[in-house]
Amino acid sequence: MTTGPILPPAATRAAAATAANPAERAQMQKVAKQFEAVFLRQMMGSMRQADLAEGVFDSSATGQFRDMADAKTAESMAETGGFGIAELLMRQYDKAHDDKTRGGNATDGSKVVTTPAVDSGT
Repeated sequence: MTTGPILPPAATRAAAATAANPAERAQMQKVAKQFEAVFLRQMMGSMRQADLAEGVFDSSATGQFRDMADAKTAESMAETGGFGIAELLMRQYDKAHDDKTRGGNATDGSKVVTTPAVDSGT
């Protein structure tokens, strides 16, 4: 049975990445939350399009207020991290940053591949 190296807990790795450049990581955290909010807003908009019937009070003004409410709800959901999209983006950022600071080596000692693999079809 082959085992890999013992890695520190994710919180320790995140703290090491944070110590490297806290301003850059804070900016990335902000962008990750904004991305999650946009994603959730799009998802909510798609769900709203699945109306089965028209409401009695539906109008363009009602639609605009509903869109604004959806946007605010999506921002709040992203801020609390309920879906975890921003957290996953930050994990990816921390791993990429950690790999970069190690000189391009992955945690198992292999070289980090930065280009997509091409399937030869065989």
